[in-house]
This record gives sequence, C-alpha cells and structure tokens, in this order.
Amino acid sequence: MRGLRILLIIAVILGGLFIAADRIAVGFAEDEAADKIRVSEGLAEKPDVSINGFPFLTQLAGGKLDDVSIGIDDYEAPAEDGKKIRIAELDATMRGVEFSDSYSSATADSADGSALIAYDELLKAAKVESAQVAPGMTAKVVGLSAADNGKIKVAIEVTAFGKKLPPIGVTSTVTVEDGNTVYVHADAMPKLAGVSVADRKMREITDFKQKIDGLPAGIDLKSVRSAEKGVEIAVTGTQVKLVG
Repeated sequence: MRGLRILLIIAVILGGLFIAADRIAVGFAEDEAADKIRVSEGLAEKPDVSINGFPFLTQLAGGKLDDVSIGIDDYEAPAEDGKKIRIAELDATMRGVEFSDSYSSATADSADGSALIAYDELLKAAKVESAQVAPGMTAKVVGLSAADNGKIKVAIEVTAFGKKLPPIGVTSTVTVEDGNTVYVHADAMPKLAGVSVADRKMREITDFKQKIDGLPAGIDLKSVRSAEKGVEIAVTGTQVKLVG
C-alpha cells in the first residue's frame, strides 16, 4: 500500500508539472500569436488571443489548434477610395487553426464572430452635405441611431426655402450585400414639410452603402442589425488566413 501511495503522489506531482508547463507554453504562444497578428494586420496594439482546449502541447505537436479566440479593438479596415472605416470591436473564434513548421503562417478551417461599427463611423458613408430634393428644398443626413427590430433610424435635416426644419426620422433596413458591404435602405419615404418628394431624389439622401474590404482573408460579412452603440455585424469564413 505504501508503494501505491508513493506512485500516486508521483503521478499527481508529474501531472501538476505537466499542467503548469502546458499553461506556461500556451501563455507564451498566445503572446507570440498576438504579436504576429498585430504586425500582419498593422494594428497599433496587440489583440487579445486565447488558445482554447487542453492540453495545448499535444495540439502543438500535431500542428493544429482546436480553437483560437481573437479580440481586436479599434480595427481600421480599408474601405473604398483609399479610405478606412474603424471597427470598434472585432471578435472571432477560429477553429482548426493549422500553422506552418516555422510558425510564420496560420490558417483556420472555419471562423465566426461579430464586429461592431459605431453609428458616427457609419455616418461617414452617408450624404452629409445638403442636396436639393425638391424646388426650394434641400436635405442631408445628420445622424444614425437604433430603431426597433434591428433597423436603423436615419435622421434627415430639411431646409425649406431657407428655413431649417426639425430633423425627420426615417426607419431603414440594414442588410449585407456581396459579403463585404453594409447597405442602409429606407423602408418608406416621408413627406417633407408636407410635400411629397420624388422617391429617387430622396433615396439619394437616405440610402447609402459602406464597403468593407480589409477583414482578414477568408472572412465575410454574414448579417447585420442595429444595436445601442452601432451596427452589429455577424462575420463568418472558411480557410481564414490569420498570418503569413
């Protein structure tokens, strides 16, 4: 019995040492991965990287990680015409992350997550300069906010014959087009100062698109809905290239 107790004690000690070594190794790997992603994506700060699953060392020996979570704040993604759009929060879970022998590249079998774009950032894609929508009447977008059922309220400021009117709220549906574009589309056209305005003219003000090209290769926009602080976008992808 004494010999069995000794064997059990040794097993517990070795198991504890293995767990400690595994956790030290995963912490080092997370820091290295964060630094490589920072450089690859041109980030100002390191992202949050969590390598999930246990044991890590066994996954490492196999050359493939089960599950990696990545969180990036204030991610500047390339948009159209050389401009950029700031994504306030980008969180993604990568599954089946395979890396090269030199650890210089990593690709995930699949990924899903979410991105948050603040309303003031999305507003940059709208027509914020006054444009004529009817004789003696101009309009422009002055704000965006959340509406019911995942829709957006577009605030339109109207000037009629030199007099500025209180903003009008236009309820709009927000969708994803072509896997990389957020599209804001008014549900119906309101009357401005009691005047019916041509649908085409008004939609030049109310409807707009924001293309997002600079997400990690393999990541697409899936769906979008309004939230308190901005639009929340579900993202998904296959064969997502993380670094390299």
